[in-house]
Amino acid sequence: MLRIDALKAIYPSLEKHIVVTIMGAVAAELQSLGHRPNFFYLQHAMGLASSMGLGIALSRPELKVIVLDGDGSILMNLGSLTTMARYHPKNLIHIVFDNESLLSVGGFPTATSTGSDIAQIASASGISRTATVHTLEEFTSAFSQALSANELATIVAKVEAKGPSAFVTDLPLLENRFQFQRYLRDLRKHRGKIS
Repeated sequence: MLRIDALKAIYPSLEKHIVVTIMGAVAAELQSLGHRPNFFYLQHAMGLASSMGLGIALSRPELKVIVLDGDGSILMNLGSLTTMARYHPKNLIHIVFDNESLLSVGGFPTATSTGSDIAQIASASGISRTATVHTLEEFTSAFSQALSANELATIVAKVEAKGPSAFVTDLPLLENRFQFQRYLRDLRKHRGKIS
């Protein structure tokens, strides 16, 4: 499965929710599908998308928050899995695209290439809804179930180690930050409803 195909499959749903992505390929591929003001590309902070998403989910329980993460990123911050389990926000879906490599910085292998299992780590941390998926059909099914379940979920999507030709996004990072902040503020003014 290619990550871009997985993103295309869930893109219509993403525009209805808050989305936080890691740096690199995920951010570039999501932006290539079309930027939305509810998308926050967490560049230059590898490993922290899960923490950022958790903070938003806890502070804005009326919103569904979707974190688009990677294996290299979550392996740098495994403590966020235990923290997510501890606070267990029902409005957070954590998607980990696992290509078994640090693709954005040269393709060095990660621990998942030698057997570490992120879904099992999440489960052992206390996240009860976890899944590892290998096909687009399994991915879309797991995502749909997580959306309707209204409970914390971690979905590990095994994807090929292929990405965009460039990892640069067109949107200036500072502008993305301010746009995302304005979006969250305006939602609060309108009672947290996404139209």
